[in-house]
Amino acid sequence: MMPVLFALPGNEEAGKRLARAIGCEVGRIESRRFPDGESYIRLLSAVEGRDVVLVCTLHKPDEKLVQLYLAANIARELGARSVGLIAPYLAYMRQDSRFKSGEGQTSSHIARLISSCCDWLVTVDPHLHRHSSLSEIYSIPTRVVQSALSIAAWIKANIPDPVIIGPDAESEQWAAKVAAAAGCQHAILQKTRYGDREVEVSVPDTTGWDGATPVVVDDIASSGKTMLAAVLHLRNTNLPAPVCVAVHGVFAGSACQELTEAGVARIVSCNTIAHETNEIDVSDAIAIAAAEMLNRTALAA
Repeated sequence: MMPVLFALPGNEEAGKRLARAIGCEVGRIESRRFPDGESYIRLLSAVEGRDVVLVCTLHKPDEKLVQLYLAANIARELGARSVGLIAPYLAYMRQDSRFKSGEGQTSSHIARLISSCCDWLVTVDPHLHRHSSLSEIYSIPTRVVQSALSIAAWIKANIPDPVIIGPDAESEQWAAKVAAAAGCQHAILQKTRYGDREVEVSVPDTTGWDGATPVVVDDIASSGKTMLAAVLHLRNTNLPAPVCVAVHGVFAGSACQELTEAGVARIVSCNTIAHETNEIDVSDAIAIAAAEMLNRTALAA
């Protein structure tokens, strides 16, 4: 029986793309909010005996996590054989340690929540820093889609003579992979963070970069302050205006405006979060990973 894919609110376009690529029926779902703020979810397509795929990128996650939890459990209640989750952007991964007294390792708590209602998870480049893999905190099978090849292909097609800049040590895993795939140099800056919105980075050594276009690559652009600090330093060199590339373009508040005013040539992101900067499509790679999970489920049935 053909799997059925439900796109949770805000994920409709991504859901259609992925359903076509995977070979799923596009499921119909009704969602709304009661006057008291509670969520209402109704699955209008049949799920009994079927493999269900939920698509929900977890940008602004708190409300979405409730909707996801309800949809997954309703699918089970209605007799779904399995429930998988495609979350192109996986939230709550940056709180991967207890940084201050009284805090919690939130990434582990959200992982337990998702693992309790879903049978598998596919996501794109989660923020793995202190966790070496998702399996450290998720108890369900997971697949991580790498965006480096897609980003490198875009850079090769659009940026002459690029040099990849990672704005901090945490970005090295992405910057190095993109540079290797694009066949160009890369450098990693050193960052000091003084708060959620105050960041300072080191000045790069630009020796040998004459004429090269700096491409600042990071996994998550949220407040944009890390990218902005890198851009401001790069604008004080003799290099051309930098290009900013984010795997996940959260771009909270005035982040894009501040980067533009700082003199960036272009701001680009992957389509893990719907945004006007989306120029890099990772849908096919996500679909391949999800199809592998569905095949695994079918073989185990």
